[in-house]
Amino acid sequence: MSVLVDSDILIEASRGTDADLVSRWTELSRSDVAILYSPVSAAELWAGARPAESDSIDALFRALICVPIDEETGRRAGDYLRRYRKGHGVELGDALIAAGAVLNGAMLWTRNRKHYPMKELAFF
Repeated sequence: MSVLVDSDILIEASRGTDADLVSRWTELSRSDVAILYSPVSAAELWAGARPAESDSIDALFRALICVPIDEETGRRAGDYLRRYRKGHGVELGDALIAAGAVLNGAMLWTRNRKHYPMKELAFF
């Protein structure tokens, strides 16, 4: 089993402000589950990073597995945008993250489920 972690969860995990989420994160990290992230999430975290958070963000990403954004991911994300952009407001980053989760057989851990209306997506 694998779990792709959305940007909102990574932010909380790196800052440690939500005790329940940190507890769940600790349980997940101690399990045999592969913890994945998308380059989209890396860009989002680095864009909002405070200077004092640099080392903790580096350590966080070193402990995780980055899924690729390749042609197949782009094609799947484009399909999601075509199907869900107008009716659900799905944006490019969310479409790429969803495609990465689906194509890697991973469950998605997010607090923003409304951003991910894709029926084939499983949530953690």
